[in-house]
Amino acid sequence: MSQTMETESTRIAPQEPLRKIVLVCYVLYAASLFVGVTGIVAIVVNYLKRTEAEGTWLESHFTWQIKTFWYSLLIGVVAFITFFFLIGWFVAIAGFVWFIYRIVKGFLAFNEGKPVA
Repeated sequence: MSQTMETESTRIAPQEPLRKIVLVCYVLYAASLFVGVTGIVAIVVNYLKRTEAEGTWLESHFTWQIKTFWYSLLIGVVAFITFFFLIGWFVAIAGFVWFIYRIVKGFLAFNEGKPVA
C-alpha cells in the first residue's frame, strides 16, 4: 500500500514546480500589457521548461503560451505596418482583445487543472 502511495506522490510532486512556472508565465504575459519586457522573459522561460512538461497536462499550457506570444508579435508587426493605412488601429485592437482572451482562457483552464485546448 505504501508503495502505491509513493508512486502516486512521485508522479504528482514533480509537476508542482512546473505548475508554479506556468502560473508565473501567465502573470508575466498579463504584465506585458503594461511592461513589454515581461513577455520576453516569459517566452524564454517557456522554451527552457517546456521539455520538462512533456507528457503532462501542463505541456499544453507551455505550447499555448508560446503560440500566444508569437502570434501576438506577428499581429503587432502587421498592425504597425498597416497603421499608416489606418487599418492598423483595427488590427491592433483586435490583437489586443485576442491576446487578453488567450491569457484569460489559458489561466482559467490552468486554474481548473485542465489542459488548454
